[in-house]
Amino acid sequence: RKRTKHRFGKIKSFPKDDPSKAPHFTAFMSYKAGMSHIVRDVDRPGSKLHKKEVAEAVSIVEAPPMVVVGFVGYVETPRGLRALTSVWAGHLSEEVK
Repeated sequence: RKRTKHRFGKIKSFPKDDPSKAPHFTAFMSYKAGMSHIVRDVDRPGSKLHKKEVAEAVSIVEAPPMVVVGFVGYVETPRGLRALTSVWAGHLSEEVK
């Protein structure tokens, strides 16, 4: 396998929206930094491995700090969601630019 040529990842799916809840983050960017392993106790009654230790592979995910610079408003159309407008922050610090 080769390293990717893309600089940024792509968010491929979002959770179902609940209109009764306040606006909130539905996704954020992170990168797979590597892999490791852990040893844990299995707590599964009826299994052969119940109360035994197993080694499992785990992914290490790195998430850089996020700064909100704007948001997008959507409207529902017969063909799905459509972007209505984008609002960008008026004053950003120099480190964001």
